[in-house]
Amino acid sequence: MTTDLATTLSLAQLTPQMRAVVHGMQRAARPPLHSLPPAKARLAYEAGAEVLEVPRAQLARVQDLTIPARDGAELPARLYAPGTQGGLPLLLYLHGGGFTIGSIATHDVLCRELARLAGCMVVSLDYRLAPEHVFPTASNDAWDALAWLATHAGALGADPARLAVGGDSAGGTLAAVNAILARDAGLALALQLLIYPGTTAHQDTLSHSEFANGPILDRAAIGWFFDQYIPSRSEREDWRFAPLLAPDVDGVAPAWIGLAECDPLVDEGVEYGDKLRAAGVAVDLEIYRGVTHEFIKMGRAVPEARRAHQDAARALRTAFGLQEG
Repeated sequence: MTTDLATTLSLAQLTPQMRAVVHGMQRAARPPLHSLPPAKARLAYEAGAEVLEVPRAQLARVQDLTIPARDGAELPARLYAPGTQGGLPLLLYLHGGGFTIGSIATHDVLCRELARLAGCMVVSLDYRLAPEHVFPTASNDAWDALAWLATHAGALGADPARLAVGGDSAGGTLAAVNAILARDAGLALALQLLIYPGTTAHQDTLSHSEFANGPILDRAAIGWFFDQYIPSRSEREDWRFAPLLAPDVDGVAPAWIGLAECDPLVDEGVEYGDKLRAAGVAVDLEIYRGVTHEFIKMGRAVPEARRAHQDAARALRTAFGLQEG
């Protein structure tokens, strides 16, 4: 199949709204992020991060803080809370961006929306990025943050007995790994919220072939991200990069998994859900039809994003034992 034909077929699977977003990006003709140096790719991603987002929610409490990492680094973080009362459950959120781009700023609107809809506290982490910080730095930073929050939740006004971890794309990978590390450490989590997570060591599923030319995310971009973060092919077999290769996932937190149908990562998301279920873990998996990777941040244009916000928030409320808002 030619590249043009494959792209045409992929676009035909999209909803009209998603197709309009893709066509708009094509008309803009901006250089692909993977064609830029990492520092410029970060700036370009941040510049466009909120163009398609829902309006920024105004919350009762937004607070910047730092969280210590094991090597002495101070990791920036931002706390969001829909109210000022104490004892709120807490979600650690880990942003996407292929371990190379993305930040608190690029996921500010999404984290506000999760806090508003779920009625919980959200702490968004600026874990360190590649290529300046290669594997397993991001994974270590994510775990260090979760462990710190488990100890300091009360001081932040959160309930240390109701913790969850979540993220999108690379952040979903980190969240899945955190759930396994939490199990190993005896730290009980209410939920792992995984939005189109990467879980495999290599780009070898059928959906990676079907959507190799995108739209939104393609094989070249994924390869570039991986090369920045984990250039050693042999290291990609480490389950902290590819949680589908974890020796076992028995006893990890229940999972809510939200996937995009037209996404190279959709098959590995399904496979990870199957792995969890086979281990007896409760899994709620939703595939949003006709949308692409990154759709969760397109709520102004794509109705499925707003539905996913509601679904993720409902999963958090249920896991935290909160009444529907």
